[in-house]
Amino acid sequence: MSDARRFLLATLAVVAVQATAALTVDAGDRITGRAWATRSEVIARHGMAATSQPLATQVAINILQQGGTAVDAAIAANATLGLMEPTGCGIGGDLFAIVWDAKTQKLYGLNASGRSPFGLTLSRLRELAPNGIPPFGPLPVSVPGCVDGWFTLHQRFGRLEMAKVLAPAIQYATEGFPVSELIAHYWGRGSQAVEEQPNFAATFLPDGRPPEKGDLFKNPNLARTYGILARGGRDAFYRGELAATMASFCERVGCFLRKRDFAEHTSTWVEPVSTNYRGYDVWELPPNGQGIAALQILNLLEPYDLAALGHNSAKYLHLLVEAKKIAYEDRARFYADTDFAEVPVEALISKAYAAERGKLLHPYHVLKQLDPGDPKLTHGDTIYLTVADKDRNMVSLIQSNYRGFGSGLVPDGLGFVFQDRGELFSLEEGHPNVYEPHKRPFHTIIPAFVTKDGKPWMSFGVMGGDMQPQGHVQVLCNLIDFGMGLQEAGDVGRFHHTGSSEPTGQRMTRGGWLALESSISMEAQRGLALRGHRVRFNTGGFGGYQAIRYDAERDIYIGASESRKDGQAAGY
Repeated sequence: MSDARRFLLATLAVVAVQATAALTVDAGDRITGRAWATRSEVIARHGMAATSQPLATQVAINILQQGGTAVDAAIAANATLGLMEPTGCGIGGDLFAIVWDAKTQKLYGLNASGRSPFGLTLSRLRELAPNGIPPFGPLPVSVPGCVDGWFTLHQRFGRLEMAKVLAPAIQYATEGFPVSELIAHYWGRGSQAVEEQPNFAATFLPDGRPPEKGDLFKNPNLARTYGILARGGRDAFYRGELAATMASFCERVGCFLRKRDFAEHTSTWVEPVSTNYRGYDVWELPPNGQGIAALQILNLLEPYDLAALGHNSAKYLHLLVEAKKIAYEDRARFYADTDFAEVPVEALISKAYAAERGKLLHPYHVLKQLDPGDPKLTHGDTIYLTVADKDRNMVSLIQSNYRGFGSGLVPDGLGFVFQDRGELFSLEEGHPNVYEPHKRPFHTIIPAFVTKDGKPWMSFGVMGGDMQPQGHVQVLCNLIDFGMGLQEAGDVGRFHHTGSSEPTGQRMTRGGWLALESSISMEAQRGLALRGHRVRFNTGGFGGYQAIRYDAERDIYIGASESRKDGQAAGY
């Protein structure tokens, strides 16, 4: 064969390969960025919002364009999500937020979680729940803190009237909205556990079934409730007609909340706490939430050159999982309502304590049972959304019913479910998180914020129960150690370790279970199994991430919303 003929055939082969490739390009074959990113980051100048439902994101942007602050827009989005994603949130649940105020150049933290009933004692609860606090029904219900959280945030950082802030959610609740795909899935799954609870089916199962993707869902009762809030403020919920309705309903169905419980509820402004991780100050809220677990894990990881281990390699994932186990033992032992228990926060998040506890980390051995540390000796399914406005204010907000639809109890004619956060109390006498009247239970929902050199760098969160500190750490390592973009850091595969000791008193056994997303290589899975991890398959449970980063040098916002949810980041 002549050289000319060989050259011609080779050229034709290359062309054929290129043509075939052009026809078979899929979503993973990105021209720019990392292959696993589902989309590019959103970049905008004046404002940004990222939520788990596109319509809620658009509501937030609309409020910003009307002159509202980041907090106004966040409340509007949260109210919309209470309608559109009742599988994770609503005004029957609690709220936590971290706000960056551009005027004072300072972070503010709000704990808007509710307390247990005055009229229910530990001994009575043990009689009613001898096998542990149930997840559904009247016993795990605590006072809803969300509404007071909205009005407390709004009083300090809002600009628009609350009637205007709640107007989009009221309109959607009245006219209806088409249910999005993932929410429809969780609606169908979550309703099975609570469909027999009072008023649930009448509110959330139109025509006797959960809505499917694209079905129009209306909630006129919630529209009416929001209207009462818009006119009457927070007192309408905690002292007025809504409080009376809720108290009467609770007395009828065996829930222990009464008028006094609503009337004496308050939110609390708290100082966010932080640790420095490779030059970035990572901020979380102190207990009764679990945010400081993320700070403890970061402190344990900082001595290691994670980038050298390779992203999502067996060596890398092993270190993160073991650090998580160590921090979660302290989470089980110490995290509780600080009005009832002394929580050594400063010691727990100190570098000195991390150095001592870090001696338990081994590059090949799996911790199957361990005890909490002694920090005093060292001295040293949920929704998340984030919004940023034109004045460079930013808010990181998380809000939840706890288990999907919460307790399943729907107060008469009000259109929302009561949360079941009280399930997370311990019944063990002497435990910091033991049940007591008018006490805040241990909480899983945690907003996060990152500053660099005293300036805002990122507002972010990862939903999903005990996944949240694990998710925070994985996202931060992706960004800081591996230099990923904001979208890439959320889309890349994650792990979720379960089975650590819990604040309810349950201890870790056999090292727990390690779930890995399918994009994590078989080589890494094999390496983890060889180290002794009990690896298993899991669908879902890896969280839902939203983030906004502020690029101070170019004075722009960058937004991201991962593909595990229906969500959207948008700016203008």
